[in-house]
Amino acid sequence: MDAQGRGRAGGIDPADQWVFDPETGSYELRLDQAGEPAPAPRETSAATSGQAPRTSPRPPTSSRPKPGGGRTVPGQRGTGAGGRRAAGAKATATGRRRPKPKKKAAAKKKVLMWTGGTIGLVLVVCSVGGYLLYQHLNDNIDKIDVGINNGVFTKGPINILVIGTDKRSGKGNTGYGDDGSVGHADTTVLFHVSEDRTNATALSIPRDMITDIPDCPTKQKNGSTKTIPGSKGVRFNESLGQEDRDPGCTWRTVEQLTGLKVTHFMMADFNAVKELSSAVGGVEVCVAKDINDHDSHLKMAKGRHTVEGEQALAFVRTRHSVGFGGDLSRIELQQQFLSSMLRKMKSGDTLTNPKKLYDLSDAATNSLTVDTGIGSISKLTSLAKELRKVNLKNVTFATVPVVDNPADGKTRKTVILDKPKAEPLFAMVRQDVSLTEAKEKEKKEQEQADAKQAALLQGPKAEPAKVRVKVFNGSGRVGAAQETVAWMQNGKGMAHTANGGNAPGGKKDKTLLEFAPNQADQARRIAEDMGLPVDALKQSTADASPTAEMTLTLGADFKGAGVPVSAPKKAPEGIQKVEADDENICAK
Repeated sequence: MDAQGRGRAGGIDPADQWVFDPETGSYELRLDQAGEPAPAPRETSAATSGQAPRTSPRPPTSSRPKPGGGRTVPGQRGTGAGGRRAAGAKATATGRRRPKPKKKAAAKKKVLMWTGGTIGLVLVVCSVGGYLLYQHLNDNIDKIDVGINNGVFTKGPINILVIGTDKRSGKGNTGYGDDGSVGHADTTVLFHVSEDRTNATALSIPRDMITDIPDCPTKQKNGSTKTIPGSKGVRFNESLGQEDRDPGCTWRTVEQLTGLKVTHFMMADFNAVKELSSAVGGVEVCVAKDINDHDSHLKMAKGRHTVEGEQALAFVRTRHSVGFGGDLSRIELQQQFLSSMLRKMKSGDTLTNPKKLYDLSDAATNSLTVDTGIGSISKLTSLAKELRKVNLKNVTFATVPVVDNPADGKTRKTVILDKPKAEPLFAMVRQDVSLTEAKEKEKKEQEQADAKQAALLQGPKAEPAKVRVKVFNGSGRVGAAQETVAWMQNGKGMAHTANGGNAPGGKKDKTLLEFAPNQADQARRIAEDMGLPVDALKQSTADASPTAEMTLTLGADFKGAGVPVSAPKKAPEGIQKVEADDENICAK
């Protein structure tokens, strides 16, 4: 850029020609500074806008149209150094030049030079600061290699395993219970986000539930892999910490329990609750009675409170003073707390407050341990962009259904899975069925599907003894076909059933029942007993012989004989659940 060209005399530095445009709220490059003064730049605007200056030159004064629409007149050229027109001077009506206000121009030039340099410095500092902030947050993150290297999922359903440990490390935590604990899976939530991002379900898994823990390969410090043997009939919380098990062991245990594939894990200790609750400026909770729990250190009067730090930790740990005084009652408190925190995080007060955003980011990265698949700020940001698409009104917290363990007698120390309720709930989550009310469009689509299924399944159902079917195993589960045949024969009275062995072509995604038109009554009987969805029924065009067999091919959606293949349309009765947007929850 030539500052000494036509109309650019006067010693004005091009760097000083950046000026603030109040109409756009940003800085622009004005190449006609000499001919038409612009408002003085304000350095604070550049810092707050966060945008780089925009080059938007105006047409030179010499080429602008004359008043009245006359032809343009080229600017005059001087014949020498003394005859050159001074930049900034304008011709009067008589052709005389207006004197240039030297002192004002000099002062203006100093202001432009000072502010221009300051703006440049601010932009550089912001760039460097952004990089340093990124590095700081990146360095905060602790990672554990669990031997499952999932990338950041931007498509398909997402299942994030959130593990809260009871490890007492960290400032001020040694006074809580067993300060020598290695840290078990004290609080575990499987957060499922549907493929279309319209809904999410958070399943709380009771720590005292008796279950089986599978063999678990764990990475050692020297780079080798050690397989920790599994355990039968133990508390779920032993899936972490016990026998040096890492979060990958809890990961595998949850997959075995629910049939859902875990995408990533996030693990937090006591400090995470304290720091995150403080970072958002406190979390509102409610109790329906006075609480004074010496074990959790929670002392709280009846009513609503905003808790953070130590008090927030005490709230999510208390159990003896609410409900039945056990872990299931404590889970309800945790669900209330997490729902309220989600509302606070998504509120405008947090999203528009730079300090809160920084504090939240710093606290989250400093207190969370994650898998290597999301072990950087960029990866966590990509994941966050997917999670924030879900509307809070379609987020539901639910507790995995359990019943008292009969082996405990009257002590009621542990619980076992309530399979009749748990399996339908797991099926709903696996098939992205929301536990909350869906959008109008989804409701209409569901109604149409229901009508289609009802029409197909209308009509008489054959007597069980008249059903003829050969069962093939494409589920990937060893013995699934024989298990189903035995269930049909012994439990349903379908004597004419046979095991066809492995399905031709290998594993199938979906269960499929193929039948002829004259076998429709038999198909309806099987569809009702097995809970088959309408898309699992395939009718041919020609009738079959009276003794012909139908073909039932079990797919990966088959979870066991007697377990409905299709997900129920609503949650089983008695499921404990909390809607994330419900602000009227109050612990009793």
